Amino acid sequence: MKEINTEELAKKVAEAADDKKAEDIKVLDMRGVSILADYFIICSGAADTQVRAIINSVEDVLEEEGIYVKNKEGIDEGRWAVLDYADVIVHVFHKNEREHYQLEKLWGDATEVNWQN
Repeated sequence: MKEINTEELAKKVAEAADDKKAEDIKVLDMRGVSILADYFIICSGAADTQVRAIINSVEDVLEEEGIYVKNKEGIDEGRWAVLDYADVIVHVFHKNEREHYQLEKLWGDATEVNWQN
């Protein structure tokens, strides 16, 4: 297994989410903003089943790299799920939930990272 830095990991997560047509994918650099993680990835799906598909895609892609989720919450409901990879935290929302919680505004001091090539 090759070593992967946290920014590369965050970009892999965004790409895996994009493979399942996740909407409005944001990669936020949290270093210097929060001690919770180096990066937050925030995205949304239009339906509960899409939210679960995005989560499964992220887990599958990272497991292929030998990287396993430390903790996960909200998977069964399909409304707002969190995957914790220690230095990278993934938030996958149902579209309506994302509009309600507005995490991007909460972490407005974070720099958005361009994850696309």
